[in-house]
Amino acid sequence: MSGRKRALSRESPESVASAAEKRRMMASHAADSLDDMDAAAPVFRDKPVSFVRRSGRMSEAQDRAWAELSPFYLLPVERAAAATSVRAGTAVDLEQVYGRRGRLVVEIGSGQGHQIVSAAAADPDTDFLAVEVFTAGLARTMLDADREGVKNLRLVEANAPEALEHLLPAASVDELWVFFPDPWHKNKHTKRRLVAPDFARIAALALRPGGTLRLATDWQDYADQMRDVLDDAPGFERAFAGEWADRFEGRVLTAFERKGLRVGRDIRDLTYTRVSP
Repeated sequence: MSGRKRALSRESPESVASAAEKRRMMASHAADSLDDMDAAAPVFRDKPVSFVRRSGRMSEAQDRAWAELSPFYLLPVERAAAATSVRAGTAVDLEQVYGRRGRLVVEIGSGQGHQIVSAAAADPDTDFLAVEVFTAGLARTMLDADREGVKNLRLVEANAPEALEHLLPAASVDELWVFFPDPWHKNKHTKRRLVAPDFARIAALALRPGGTLRLATDWQDYADQMRDVLDDAPGFERAFAGEWADRFEGRVLTAFERKGLRVGRDIRDLTYTRVSP
């Protein structure tokens, strides 16, 4: 694999951030279309998901990464009805997946993998799992992980709550990261936000007692919602004093966060500890 001669082009931080904003707008318009769909259409899930899955074109390098690298990095998933679903009762054996029993850090919505590849490269004694629904982002993550020689990372293409509830054994996660999830800022779309009471329940199932949930967002009303949800959740208690947690030192400064800062948004961090209810 080291003999590959073509690599994914490196976009500038500004172009990546601009593309992210465009994707958010596209997702918002796509969600408007979903809200207008015929109510008689087939229903695969009993609640809205936090994403709109669009068919995106992958580059030649990404296509090649998917073909060559996914057998190592990508976990196989037994599906229910939807393409990103996880069938109940199909939990993986993590010791078999990673070839050892170690700490497990899971990132939800890993995007192009900048955060999790950096973390996995810096901490080879910890196992990492990236949960993402967009194939281009997963392919880019595999490319970068392979380039960095990262072997302690796996990826799963799945709806995050289903991955936490059905793919991972209960109390198997040491840290769960939710960094800059889609804010779904229109009032009629806030029902699609990931961090809601049912997510807190599922996250509590996946995390071991004493485990850590880390969140970050640049949308103030979503930060307020996250804090309200987790303050009320019986399985969590604050791991910070004051209104907001300090910025997590292990979070890389991505182009998207940099853009949020540039346009004057406050970045809000939250940290919670999994406790027995």
